Amino acid sequence: MRRRALLLGTGASVALSGCTGRSSKQPLQFWAMGREAEVVRELLPGFAQRHPGISVQVQQIPWSSAHEKLLTAYVGNSLPDVFQLGNTWIAEMAQLDVLAPLQARVQASAVVDTGDYFPGILATNRAARITARAASSAPVLLGLPWYVDTRLLFYRRDLLAQAGFAQMAQDWSGWAQMLEALKARLAGRGQPMFLAVNEFEPLLALALQQDEGLLREEDTRGNFASPGFGRALDFYSGFFRRGWADLQGKEQISNLWTEFGRGRFAFFVSGPWSMGELRRRLPPELQASWGCAAMPGPQGPGASIAGGASLVVHRHSPRQDAAWRFVEYMNEPAVQARFHALTGNLPARRSAWALAGLHADDRTAAFADQLQRVKPAPAVLEWERIAVEMQRAAEQLVRGQGALAPTLSALDGQVDAILAKRRWLLQGSEARA
Repeated sequence: MRRRALLLGTGASVALSGCTGRSSKQPLQFWAMGREAEVVRELLPGFAQRHPGISVQVQQIPWSSAHEKLLTAYVGNSLPDVFQLGNTWIAEMAQLDVLAPLQARVQASAVVDTGDYFPGILATNRAARITARAASSAPVLLGLPWYVDTRLLFYRRDLLAQAGFAQMAQDWSGWAQMLEALKARLAGRGQPMFLAVNEFEPLLALALQQDEGLLREEDTRGNFASPGFGRALDFYSGFFRRGWADLQGKEQISNLWTEFGRGRFAFFVSGPWSMGELRRRLPPELQASWGCAAMPGPQGPGASIAGGASLVVHRHSPRQDAAWRFVEYMNEPAVQARFHALTGNLPARRSAWALAGLHADDRTAAFADQLQRVKPAPAVLEWERIAVEMQRAAEQLVRGQGALAPTLSALDGQVDAILAKRRWLLQGSEARA
């Protein structure tokens, strides 16, 4: 992993006492990102009642600088006792050997029930560390989900009804029929789908719906030339080839939610935050016009991205027991339901959804349905670089700058180069580059 010398932002540090008197022990250091760090203070009084001898100091870090901050803290041996991680960063931190294994603590816990989490989300919290001496190891549970997200379809119910469709399609064939019908109705006013060519998430969701993995040979080489990814990319590129979507980036539209309300397009792919944006931005007369639906798949309801954030414990913290108590408390269903009420983030535990009454809303229920069919991205520290190359290759293809087979072959070559060190660690210095 590349280490950067520049530290971007230090965040705001807020001391929060876990008891009424001043604790004589050193406070538990907790780093959280964005608004989550602000909201945590409202959850701490309950933690203080359970654990009056533990005080907590929260440091708020902007998401824009969180990755740099964590890497700098690793280099400076100053990581906190417990911290928040985007779940695609867990493999990276596992490779640095800074995350404490949690399986034994989970098994001994009366609070944590791994069967209460969405399986695909929990899977993102398991990762293996590889070294030149120990070629491979089984994935280990290194975090617990704090909140979850995924990507699914937002659609205009009224526009579909006008085109003769009573409900959202569940497979690619039915979706294609809708898109073609809407293209005719929206001619001159827009396209059926908003799909930004510089966002990798929609393509990744389609790719995760395939049987073949995105990487092969113990995640040491690209597998993008496989038939599965070829199908996903062909369907994705068809949005532009068939006139269902414009060739544009996300910065080329003034406001996604406002344009959706104006009927410029009938579909877009997004996460749970867009529910709040649409409720705030659309006028009352349009609030019943939109809905959410799980991603259609090749033959039926499809998979999507396993996203969200997790809580992890620093492997070398002298306060691991206290850190675990904090993680355990934040994973109580009632606390997760309260956290949802404060932030709008979707709870990681399914029992918390019931406590929060989330299934009563059909749009939120669509997220619950999709979360049952999410898959993790490859658990390699190089994944974010690979995702960027994947989207670049897709954009070149849809802009007519290459053919499918050579584009995917070149992408595999780029990914193989990115994963060269991983191959060396797994296979030794004699591995072929």
